[in-house]
Amino acid sequence: MRIAMAAALCAAVFASPAAAAEALLGVYAHDVTFLGDAFGIGSAGRENGDGADIEFGLRSDRIGALSWLGRPQAQAFMSLNTEGFSNFGAVGLTWPIKLSHTFYIRPGLGLALSDGKAGLPPVNAPGLTPDEIQRRLGLFEHRIDFGSKVLFEPEIGMGAHLTPRWDAELSWVHISNGEIFHHGKNQGLDDAGLRLVYRFGSRG
Repeated sequence: MRIAMAAALCAAVFASPAAAAEALLGVYAHDVTFLGDAFGIGSAGRENGDGADIEFGLRSDRIGALSWLGRPQAQAFMSLNTEGFSNFGAVGLTWPIKLSHTFYIRPGLGLALSDGKAGLPPVNAPGLTPDEIQRRLGLFEHRIDFGSKVLFEPEIGMGAHLTPRWDAELSWVHISNGEIFHHGKNQGLDDAGLRLVYRFGSRG
């Protein structure tokens, strides 16, 4: 149900085909920990190794009305895990920054809605049966507790123009509550992978 809501949220960003300038499709490693280990940015690692994340979405053209924000593109995408672990949909803004004729970087910031766990039951509650304790331990060890269903979604990528229509982007996507949507737990999910981007028209 929540993923259906997230899909509807993504669709609302692009109410007509003319609004979409780019389509993206990516494959990501799910819940990577190397960035969290290196920079302490909160990767949980509990779902590490549990399948891949397939990401698909749309981007608008650069938004002239937001010139005061650097003319970003609007972006909406879904991320679906192949093993049934945490999925999410996200909407936000992204900024392509030219480095050369071929290469660019692309920071982005948005909001996500996840069907992952938010508020795992405590293992040390009184009166639990041994089976229930084991069930809760399994959740604690193998599921991220996001604390909130609504999450922040910062990302950054590095891309290359392969042809006039096709780009490839190496990117990192993070979702967590940022201690704003929830207080007490801020376990996050880090995905790293490759997107292919198809441009419908000429570059803006």
